[in-house]
Amino acid sequence: AEPDFEIVGEGASAQEAVQLAVDLLPDVILLDITMPGSGVTAARQIAATCPYIKIVMLTASEDEDDVTAALKAGARAYIVKGVAARELVRILRAVIAGEAYVTPALAASVLAEITAPIEAARPADVFSQLSERERQILERVAEGLSNKEIGAQLYLSEKTIKHYMTNVLQKLHVHNRVEAALLAHEQLRAGRT
Repeated sequence: AEPDFEIVGEGASAQEAVQLAVDLLPDVILLDITMPGSGVTAARQIAATCPYIKIVMLTASEDEDDVTAALKAGARAYIVKGVAARELVRILRAVIAGEAYVTPALAASVLAEITAPIEAARPADVFSQLSERERQILERVAEGLSNKEIGAQLYLSEKTIKHYMTNVLQKLHVHNRVEAALLAHEQLRAGRT
């Protein structure tokens, strides 16, 4: 139990989830893609009526099409059930802070599908453009560390880490930390770092 988290409602269907979202206006709502009435439908309706509510899919589905559909419907995170409670809390805090999250095992393939047309514009080794410090920071982002945690490890301020990450995102031609981390995972898997 987290002292700053409060469960304000629980529903069993997409229709109930939408109604609870409208009535209770939570900061975050967790949906299951396979819930009766469709989690994607619920996400789409909640995103349209209450755009400030952060939508998180917490589901057993590892289908790439489900991930894409959920994100397009307005989900800010896609988490496969079985995640440790501590990790779930960390992800929820990140989503509340404005970050996006996709379970790493699914994210690489989904991102590859979404970004396929721009892959040709990238050099084979995207890390060759990064300074040693930028690589160190990106590796830690890929491990799931926050800016604050990275700063503590590298003896740098959180603001300095944010500055480095802005440069990393620009150099890698990605939009956010999740995409940068996925790219790092792809590079590591390909053995190019």
